[in-house]
Amino acid sequence: MVGIKDRDTNQVRAQVVEATDKSTLQGFVEHNARTGSAVYTDEAAAYQGLPALFYQHESVQHSVSEYVHGMAHTNGMESFWSMLKRGYAGIYHKISPKHLGRYVAEFSGRHNIRTSDTRTQMARVVKGMVGKRLRYHILIADNGLPSGART
Repeated sequence: MVGIKDRDTNQVRAQVVEATDKSTLQGFVEHNARTGSAVYTDEAAAYQGLPALFYQHESVQHSVSEYVHGMAHTNGMESFWSMLKRGYAGIYHKISPKHLGRYVAEFSGRHNIRTSDTRTQMARVVKGMVGKRLRYHILIADNGLPSGART
């Protein structure tokens, strides 16, 4: 999974990715961050070499217990991932890899409307449901695991 949080709007964008290589992660940044933005990451090698012409990039080194370096930190995204993990442990108990993207989208959506009042939250949820349908036979279909399990 990869995610980005806009510090000005507090909006999160997150998605499931097949790989965490340089082209995937930098492509995600390029797709989701405006040119000229400050981009703060951890020390993952895949982020090294973000185009300096487009982004101001700083990182923190979690491997040596550095979590904040001036304005550079990933605390906002870490908080989001923590909420997703708590949802897994406390609500769902099991998340199928087949549907992981749906869970990530749900938690991103929850995060992005959390400061709205209840009426606004419900209106956005209903609006987001329009045209979306997950049929039961698709929900439980074999996900291609060697065991054939529906996990």
